Amino acid sequence: MKLKVDEKPFLENGHHSVTITKVEEGTSENKGVPFFSCRFENEDGFVNNRFYQSEPSMPIIAALLKATGIEHPEGKTIDTKQLVDKKLSILVGERQYEDPNTGKIKTIKEASDFHKAGEAETSSQPSSK
Repeated sequence: MKLKVDEKPFLENGHHSVTITKVEEGTSENKGVPFFSCRFENEDGFVNNRFYQSEPSMPIIAALLKATGIEHPEGKTIDTKQLVDKKLSILVGERQYEDPNTGKIKTIKEASDFHKAGEAETSSQPSSK
């Protein structure tokens, strides 16, 4: 069999300096919650991460915006496309959750612990969403 692979591998768990190369918007499959997804990428690989527009996610989104240097005055909206080409440091880890459709436990890679590019990382565990 001949195989052509046109994709990088997932980033290994740990701290990485990355660039946001893609932002997509959507709605969650089960509860209809709006989200945007970022592709964090470097020469070693990538990880995709969803950010839900929900109250519990707001501090996580605020940390992402701060790490990328995007101002977000209270009460003002921002365009998520501003995130494309921004550089930052992230912590890649794994998280398990129960699939609501099948009841099976799934494991996903996710990014957390967002810092400005080149800043010292301070956390060693991914945050839960």
